Formats: sequence, structure tokens, C-alpha cells
Amino acid sequence: MWWLADPQDLHRISDRISSVYVERCHIDRDDNAVALVNRERTVRVPAAMIATLLIGPGARITTAAVRLLADSGTAITWVGEKGVRLYASGIGPSRGSQLLLRQAYLVTRTKERLAVARRMYGMRFPGEDVNTLTMQQLRGREGARVKKIYRAHSARTGVPWDGRLYKPGQPFEAGDDVNRLLSAGHSCLYGICHAAIVGLGASPGLGFVHTGGATSFVLDIADLYKADYTIPLAFDLAARGLTSERDARTAFRDRVTDGKLMTRIVQDIKALLLTGGDVTDHDEHALWDEDLGSVPGGINWANDYADSLDGSSFVGVTGPDLGEPKVDF
Repeated sequence: MWWLADPQDLHRISDRISSVYVERCHIDRDDNAVALVNRERTVRVPAAMIATLLIGPGARITTAAVRLLADSGTAITWVGEKGVRLYASGIGPSRGSQLLLRQAYLVTRTKERLAVARRMYGMRFPGEDVNTLTMQQLRGREGARVKKIYRAHSARTGVPWDGRLYKPGQPFEAGDDVNRLLSAGHSCLYGICHAAIVGLGASPGLGFVHTGGATSFVLDIADLYKADYTIPLAFDLAARGLTSERDARTAFRDRVTDGKLMTRIVQDIKALLLTGGDVTDHDEHALWDEDLGSVPGGINWANDYADSLDGSSFVGVTGPDLGEPKVDF
């Protein structure tokens, strides 16, 4: 079973193909490969080499394929056309909860949460020192930066800009053409960020700047890339008279087909949450203990074996290094 497999038996997520997108195909299992079958050909992909399988419209998948992907620690996500929206997801390739616990630790402590938020803003202000700024100051600086970006692209493309408008729940129905294109493009970006977060084993809901929503962390991460991807794209499309939601989706799809965005997202999430270390993918199978932190799971703590384990089995004591023992003659 995958949860009993040693993590060394599987490829680390950093060594895998970040994502494989499949649409209008039958997805089955062929030994240890995922078989992608359509009317023209059959493609076999080693399951353990995929970080996330993105299942698009017109695709169907067998139980055998799902089991293989689960055994391989591969995330399965159901997405919109060309992977630009995430509708649902299965288990990710992360084997343990360490990244999630680290995220929860950081987000529930004011000092640590502020430090992560500053690092997020620092990514958007290259060359600026934000280490002493408050959240109010950071929000103000970010607002000024975004306004400047909008004005610059308006001047570059000749598309008029009167401010950002959108309608929650129906983002493509508010504002002028460029506003609706922005909303459509952002929706596509959110889908890719969501898939990356789920694939790494982090929580989409534990945000550092945004809070209170099921996708708060998704919004945090997506904000890092809007200036490079969706904002210039929306103004370019509006200048060419391409103003439909589909225009935004297909253009964004073409913009990210090189796979560099997904790689960048994964690297940035790790840099934000891990700072100075990495987490293991190992599933510890432990039980929480209020004094010891954790104790082994998978045993009956009422049986003789558990009763025979004394506290010294779980408590470590360290002290200063000792010199050579003194011997009296």
C-alpha cells in the first residue's frame, strides 16, 4: 500500500515532471505506466515520474489507473480546458503532513506570519527592503505598485484604464473589456496555483495575506505572478479586440505551456514556507502526545508490548559535551 511504502521508493516531487495535462482521452493502466488512449495513438507515461495529472474535459479514467497513481504518490486534479481551472482534486504526491504542519505553525503565530507576508511582498518589490514594514504599509505600497502597472500597460497598448472592477462569484460580468479579461485571466492563474499547492501537500485555505476563505493561500500565491502574466495579457488582448472569456483562457494557456510557471510556483512556495530547510515526504504514522510530541502509531497501546515501553523509549536528554573522565588513584 502506498502509505506503507518507503519514501525512497518513489521519486521526489522535485525530480518529477511537474504536470501532465490530458483531455479527450481514455486513461488506463499498463503495468506501472499510465496509458493515455485516443483515436490516433496510445501514450504511456511512467506514473511515478508525474507530480500532478491534470484531467481535462472529455477524459475518463479507470479505477486501475487511479490506484496506480495513488500508489505512485501522484496528485490527480480535475481541471478545465488546458488546465486553467481546478474543479476538484485527489490525494497529492506529498507523503507526509510536514509541509502542512509547517504552514499551520507559521500562519498561527503573528511574528512568523508577518515574516512570510513580508517575504511575499519582497518578491514583488525587488531591490527594496521590506523587513521593517507593517502590513498596512505593505498593502499601501502594493496598491501603489499595481496602479502603476495598470497605467504603464494602458499607455503601452493604448487601452483606456479607469480602475479595477469585478463582481464576486461572477467575475466576468463586471467592468469594461479589460476588467473582464483580467478577471478571466486571474481565474486561470488561480487554477494553476491551486493545483501546485495541493500537489505539494500544503493547504489552499491557510493564507498569510488573504484570510478567511477556502482559497486564501491560492490568492496569496497568485498575486506573485499577476504582474508578469495576467495583467499584460489582458491589456494585449483588449488592444487586439479579443474580449471573450475564451480568448483569455486560450491566450493564458499558450502563455504557460512551457511549464516554467508551475516550476516557479513550486519553488516559491517552498522558499516561503521552508526558509532554511526542507521537509521529508515520509509518513510518520505517529500519534500525538501532549508531553512527548508524538509516539509510534500502528500498535495497540493497551497490550503488553505497549505496556513494556517505558518513558526512556521516547524521551531524549542532551547536555554539554563532557571532557575526559577524571580518574583518582
